[in-house]
Amino acid sequence: VAVKDPTAVERANLLNMAKLSIKGLIESALSFGRTLDSDYPPLQQFFVVMEHCLKHGLKVRKSFLSYNKTIWGPLELVEKLYPEAEEIAASVRDLPGLKTPLGRARAWLRLALMQKKMADYLRCLIIQRDLLSEFYEYHALMMEEEGAVIVGLLVGLNVIDANLCVKGEDLDSQVGVIDFSVYLKSDDDIGGKERNVQIAAILDQKNYVEELNRQLNSTVSSLHARVDSLEKSNTKLIEELAIAKNNIIKLQEENHQLRSENTLILMKTQHHLEVSKVDVEAELQTYKHSRQGLDEMYSEARRQLREEAQLRQDMENELVVQVSMKHEIELAMKLLEKDIHEKQDTLIGLRQQLDEVKAINMEMYQKLQVSEEAMKEKNEIISRLEDKTNQINATMKQLEQRLQQAEKAQMEAEAEDEKLKQEYVNKSESLQKEFSQKEKQLLQLETDLKIEKEWRQTLEDDLQKEKETVSHLRTETQEIVNLKKEFLKLQEKNKQLKSICEDQEAALQELASKLSESKLKIEDIKEANKALQGQVWLKDKEATHCKLCEKEFSLSKRKHHCRNCGEIFCNACSDNELPLPSSPKPVRVCDSCHAILIQRCSSNVP
Repeated sequence: VAVKDPTAVERANLLNMAKLSIKGLIESALSFGRTLDSDYPPLQQFFVVMEHCLKHGLKVRKSFLSYNKTIWGPLELVEKLYPEAEEIAASVRDLPGLKTPLGRARAWLRLALMQKKMADYLRCLIIQRDLLSEFYEYHALMMEEEGAVIVGLLVGLNVIDANLCVKGEDLDSQVGVIDFSVYLKSDDDIGGKERNVQIAAILDQKNYVEELNRQLNSTVSSLHARVDSLEKSNTKLIEELAIAKNNIIKLQEENHQLRSENTLILMKTQHHLEVSKVDVEAELQTYKHSRQGLDEMYSEARRQLREEAQLRQDMENELVVQVSMKHEIELAMKLLEKDIHEKQDTLIGLRQQLDEVKAINMEMYQKLQVSEEAMKEKNEIISRLEDKTNQINATMKQLEQRLQQAEKAQMEAEAEDEKLKQEYVNKSESLQKEFSQKEKQLLQLETDLKIEKEWRQTLEDDLQKEKETVSHLRTETQEIVNLKKEFLKLQEKNKQLKSICEDQEAALQELASKLSESKLKIEDIKEANKALQGQVWLKDKEATHCKLCEKEFSLSKRKHHCRNCGEIFCNACSDNELPLPSSPKPVRVCDSCHAILIQRCSSNVP
């Protein structure tokens, strides 16, 4: 027959007693129908059961006088874990009649029940099992699952209203004995199922009301916080308003100062203006006196100028015919030269652009070669890094396998340890040596595990660094790809510029051919003019009839003189017209020699 663990049996019994006491307390309190006093028997039994539950598995602590075993130590921890419990702990310490730690613990339990937060306090305590292990054995009720179940049952006590007087009560010398006669079933309990249903409904309503109350309390606290924040902001705004008012007063003072300075400056400027007006009037008078003398000198110079102008006009009338002839030829020559210079400038600019584009192309080609070399180097680095990462992954897998093996060995060692602990009751003296050996093996395994974990951490750090370098190289490759795209765009622009340059060169060649033709024509005209320089035009009185139509000249039939052959035609016969770049309108041309005709307005002047 398998022997049961006595500590497990104790835990189960205490859990059942806690269930019965809590259930009996709730049912009797609801049937009682008002707040409970400290003399109420079910309530006293509940506190006794809670004492037994908290005392289960307590470690014995050595003091100067004797061994100490009390529940006040773990309950005192609650104020560190739950800030709202500081008030209870402080009030328990300040009670004058309490001398022993057990009495303080009993007072703490009563105050927690009155606050309806016993379940919350004990739940915080159960969660921190590493702190509880200082006060309890590993098999204690508070360290096992039964403790959590009791905390859940304590939530139901929130429906009870208790008014307990702790100050005058003698809690140090109370004897905690459980009365089992209270929990035995009777015939009255069997017939009271309907009453239990009603009690459950009332309990549910009370729970609902208390939850509402808690929510309202939380909203009130949040509203208080908002009011405090608004008050703080209001005070800040008032301070800012006072600062703004002070700034306004300072600005007004500065404004008054500036206005006073402005009036002083105005006075000074007015004084300067009056002085300058006096100076200007004096200068005006001197200017008028000097102008009278200048007017007399100007009249004499004007008279002399008129005389010289008359003499010069006579000389100019003789030279006007030759100047007009030369002027038109020079104009045509200048226009042609301007066109040639402009086209030469455009050609030079286009050649410079071509050279610049070629230089840019060469630079881009060199950059492309450098970037391709860098790309090759980076690809090699990436391949090396990938090999390294593969090696690291392989080593990581090996380390994980070794870790799993170590964990399996540890699990096996723990299983063996548990078996040894179970057999330790009968064979404690014979198996002590083996147990110590197993502990040594465990320590060795733990040290190996730590070393492997550190090794794994270093490998993970190296892997992270390698990943960062790979990402950096990828960004650089992306930049190289972008440079390639820009180089391709520049190549396309270069092709477009080349095509434009070729078109412009073709246009310039055509213009050059036309210019050469026009130059040849101008040279022919110059030679013809040189041949006809000795000839004299006919006078108007002698030229009375047109040479072609032999009709008499009149206002409608005006005279047109050929500068090449010297013939005179009417405007009806000289219909041939030729466009010139120097004149906006086409020019009339002679029928016999195709030279330019000039309309004659007087006897000698064309």
